[in-house]
Amino acid sequence: MGKQKEATNMVHKQILYSAILVSITFGFMLGALYTSFKLAGDAPSVQRQADLHDDANSQEMSAETGSRILKLEQFLKENPDNVKSWTQLGNLFFDNHRFGDAIEAYQKSLALNPGDPGVLTDMGVMYRRNKNPKKAIESFERAIAVRPDFETARFNKGIVLMHDMDDLTGGIRAWESLVELNPMAKAPNGQLMSSLIEKMKKQQG
Repeated sequence: MGKQKEATNMVHKQILYSAILVSITFGFMLGALYTSFKLAGDAPSVQRQADLHDDANSQEMSAETGSRILKLEQFLKENPDNVKSWTQLGNLFFDNHRFGDAIEAYQKSLALNPGDPGVLTDMGVMYRRNKNPKKAIESFERAIAVRPDFETARFNKGIVLMHDMDDLTGGIRAWESLVELNPMAKAPNGQLMSSLIEKMKKQQG
């Protein structure tokens, strides 16, 4: 699945998915999805008009995507050092829920360009959706090491710690580090992260 190169990359693959905590019991509960952070494929989804394709259109889109994948794979056989194409291939696999294939493509991209925080974050999301939260955390931490101000990796790290690893304290810390970098950081629903953190701390206590 840079950032504007900063802000344009904040609408990059790693934030086109989504998840945010909207309801917290003791522990916490993952709630409604927003089309933002690229996480939480197993959470309840919001139905969008774009999802209401008929079967013919869906098949056409699937055939088109398959053709794009085949063309990229053929191109990469002849041009195995093309970083951009490995990333594009990973993104196509990401969008088609082929988690293992996406991870492999991202790994090829990162072998050629180890310092891309967006690809590292996307790969972390794929590890998470492939039921490997520890590797997801490792990928997010690699992204943060490369770009300490890469907010999406910190946000996603908090989600995985809380939702997948039952580590509310660690997740809060991850989000607090985000707020330290950007006090006005917001969740995908527009809520200030600082406000969300305070609610979670009260629930925790």
